Amino acid sequence: MGEEEFLHTIGKCAILRPDLSFWQDSTKGIGLSQLTLFPVQPRLSKSKYVAGLQCHKRLYLEIHSPELATEPDDQTQAILDNGTQVGELARRQFPGGVLVEFGHSNLAAALKQTRDLVNEPAVPAIFEGAFQFDNVLIRADVLEQIAAGVWRLIEVKASTKVKTVHLNDLAVQTYVLGGCGVTLGGMRLMHLNKQYVYDGEQIDLRQLFTQQDLTAEVTARLSEVPDRLAAMKAMLTASSPPEIDPGSHCQEPYVCPFWEHCTQHKPARWIFYLSGGRATFDKLTAQGIETIDEIPPGFPLSLIQQRMKDNVEWVGPQLKLALDTVRYPVYHLDFETVMPAVPRFATTRPYQTLPFQWSNHVEIGDGTMLHDQYLCDECKDPREELAVRLLDSLGREGSICVYSDYERLVLRELAEAFPLLRRELYAVISRLWDLLPVLQRHYYHPQFGGSFSIKSVLPALAPGLDYGDLEIRDGAQAALAYERMLFGDLDTEEKAGLRAALLDYCKRDTLAMVEIRKVLRQKITACQT
Repeated sequence: MGEEEFLHTIGKCAILRPDLSFWQDSTKGIGLSQLTLFPVQPRLSKSKYVAGLQCHKRLYLEIHSPELATEPDDQTQAILDNGTQVGELARRQFPGGVLVEFGHSNLAAALKQTRDLVNEPAVPAIFEGAFQFDNVLIRADVLEQIAAGVWRLIEVKASTKVKTVHLNDLAVQTYVLGGCGVTLGGMRLMHLNKQYVYDGEQIDLRQLFTQQDLTAEVTARLSEVPDRLAAMKAMLTASSPPEIDPGSHCQEPYVCPFWEHCTQHKPARWIFYLSGGRATFDKLTAQGIETIDEIPPGFPLSLIQQRMKDNVEWVGPQLKLALDTVRYPVYHLDFETVMPAVPRFATTRPYQTLPFQWSNHVEIGDGTMLHDQYLCDECKDPREELAVRLLDSLGREGSICVYSDYERLVLRELAEAFPLLRRELYAVISRLWDLLPVLQRHYYHPQFGGSFSIKSVLPALAPGLDYGDLEIRDGAQAALAYERMLFGDLDTEEKAGLRAALLDYCKRDTLAMVEIRKVLRQKITACQT
């Protein structure tokens, strides 16, 4: 073995001298002929175990090439932040519980403190306890001592229901705890109760959270854990990642952070981009078909899938009739909303949709365009004021153009929340005119790429008018900006900047509807000439 090859190999191996019985970190003073190389077994965790169940290639890259991952976007980061906040709140339900504060940089101390706490009869609960067995390290959200030396494992999630991924998470933790000699009296998932209504005073933690006993479900999965771990560890010793083609599994239970890396060489017309979901993709893959253009005649396709395959601009014969159903003046309405995991305002529930902003472009019959808008920038429930201002802005006559059914749902919730406004809000609902199904049924452009998201449609129909010049470019970013503007530690200038960015974004959404309607009318004229 040459020096270069040795140094490459040594990065993935530990060294054991024939005359020693311990692992050694350095090769100084040791001849190569005296060394025996063993593959290093990377330490796994509960999150890496779940990643490995999703895809071995994902796990391999997380261990050996984490730099290839895409950084979490704002929405993913918000989910992580929600989890942290919910986890901290959950601990308050266990008075006297002790937090193991040592992090991964001081693992030995964390393991020792946890071991000492487990052996302490007076400790009612342990938070973030560190346990290691079979080269798997876990940090248990909550271990509750329910009898002398008997503990209940409680996993805390910011979700509102039990998912399969939670069972796998609990299963690997149970395996490690058992290997460490911890006696478990049950396993539970503690998650948010979506039916809890906040009274505006102090959060009632016993109502905010609900616990589900999953002992039977987790126990049923326990026997699978050792073999699955063994397969993951064997795979991780290879010199290259396993050959696994990207596909539907990359999206469940979470979007893989290596998606962009694994798909960078896929063709622009890869069949995964065909609308229709996993079933269609799997059927085509089974036939060895890689691109949309290779789909054989006779393969059953939906209308939108067929438009994608044809890959040409298409103007439906009924487009003019559909567009002519609007009544002037035409209002163009868009809401921005936030869904706090932990309710902030009285009478609201976990993850309830709360509108905090709207934009309204009004097209008069003579072509005159007006714009109105609302944004709550105070730390208060924005809904009633938002609704009153909206009713004033929308008048009593004319169509209200929206893009998807989302605005209808928001208006219904407002109507139910404020009985005095219910009649007027339902009158508004009766005037809604949805542009999205008009597009889906009567028009297609190849640049849509099968997506009818307004972010895809706008630049295809109105080149030069998109969202690229905005600081906020989607609804998830808008929700985060609103939270930061109201509750973040920002100075006046920073808050003003976020306010301006929010107004610009919501205004662009309603302007987009105006422009799309305008271009579609031009398409009709062009077809008639």
